[in-house]
Amino acid sequence: MIATATFLATLAQNAGGRGDGIDIGSILGYILVGAVVGVLARFLVPGRDEMGIIATIALGIIGAVIGGWLAGAVFEDTAGVDWIASILVAVGLVLLARAVRTRA
Repeated sequence: MIATATFLATLAQNAGGRGDGIDIGSILGYILVGAVVGVLARFLVPGRDEMGIIATIALGIIGAVIGGWLAGAVFEDTAGVDWIASILVAVGLVLLARAVRTRA
């Protein structure tokens, strides 16, 4: 969890060279958005999945951070695009987690 917080802080400080900082509201926002994105990604991937709610939220947070960063890197105005990118990245992470689990 500390590594995730450190990653979020580094990502926010380096966001587009704007020097924007990160605060507790941003972290809570990522957690909330991550929960929504993770649940949506799980619903979009067909089939039974053994992933719990904590793993779903963690996967959604990672998807939201990476998807939001990618949307910001590609588009100047990310209104709505960051949600789509976050969900697509989270779907990819669900599929990756499922592939890794079936190999083990």
